[in-house]
Amino acid sequence: MAEKDYYQTLGVDRDASEKDIKRAFRRLAAKYHPDVNHEPGAEQKFKDINEAYEVLGNKEKRARYDQFGAAGVNGQAGAGAGAAGSQFGGFGGFDDIFNMFTGGGARRANPNQPRQGSDLQYTMSLTFMDAVFGKQTKIRYNRQEECKTCHGSGARPGTSPTKCSRCDGSGFIVTMRNTPFGRMQQQSTCPVCGGTGKEIKDKCNTCHGTGRVQQRHEIKVKIPAGVDDGEQMRLAGQGEAGVNGGPYGDLYIVFQVSPSKDFKRDGSEIYVDKNITFAQAALGDRVKVKTVHGDVDLKIPAGTQSGTNFRLRNKGVPHVNGNGDEHVRVHVKTPTHLNKRQREALMAYAAASGEKAAEGVKPGFFDKLREAFDDK
Repeated sequence: MAEKDYYQTLGVDRDASEKDIKRAFRRLAAKYHPDVNHEPGAEQKFKDINEAYEVLGNKEKRARYDQFGAAGVNGQAGAGAGAAGSQFGGFGGFDDIFNMFTGGGARRANPNQPRQGSDLQYTMSLTFMDAVFGKQTKIRYNRQEECKTCHGSGARPGTSPTKCSRCDGSGFIVTMRNTPFGRMQQQSTCPVCGGTGKEIKDKCNTCHGTGRVQQRHEIKVKIPAGVDDGEQMRLAGQGEAGVNGGPYGDLYIVFQVSPSKDFKRDGSEIYVDKNITFAQAALGDRVKVKTVHGDVDLKIPAGTQSGTNFRLRNKGVPHVNGNGDEHVRVHVKTPTHLNKRQREALMAYAAASGEKAAEGVKPGFFDKLREAFDDK
């Protein structure tokens, strides 16, 4: 295993000052502390940061580390409570960082500061053609809105919330507990105000003190041309009401597009299949082909083989720079039922082609036709 580089762990140069090392540690500890960061690997990252700071934050240990590497401080970094006494659970010399997460410091989130409301998601079903060309529509959904009676305060009109008498407006209470690392502070939500920092003695009759009410909300939505299945569109401020005067959250519309019986789509490109006869393939012709923009004529050159692809420029899905293309794949179909004239004509064709097996309309002739013209 490669030896740990404590300087790299803290993101500082080897000649960094004590002040720079401490500043880097505080920033990283605040980011990766397990109480605030629940991502996989965050806890191990936090331990590595503490281990690096134990060494680089101590002049004597840092000097040994610079001279001998990790071997010079082996058994001392990450020593825990025995090495650091009553300091930060054994991580040494940064009580302010610990207190920031456990309720003892000054960096506490203000429960009364404005906070943005929650985002919402709305699933919209679209037809294939509506997704291609877009449309304008109305949608209705339920959301939490600011109470119009108390304007979000939660208190009956003419009254105001007061500072919580239990937590003094902080929104939490601090208790002491014993841990393997020593006696520590523990922060928990205030049971009186529920973390709001406020007491509402005379609650609003409409929202019952919450400051928000559930309402049916309706808005006009312009669906842009070219949206695809699974894509989403953000509508700012159409989510739920904020807290303490904070802004509304956002609404995310997720599109579910139904398939088409005529077209297949890949991004802005459209794909269709077109059946043609043996005569059309051999002699050439003009045929009508469906596109999302309407029917168009497609020229089939003489001698076209089954499975040939043709491109129709700008007949696909609209996008920012124009339209995509449509791709037409032709399939030459072998007839399954022939009248007398058709049979005679094909026998004459087979004879002219040297097909002796076609005499008497032998099955082998049609087998060969199918093999030649059926889509592989």
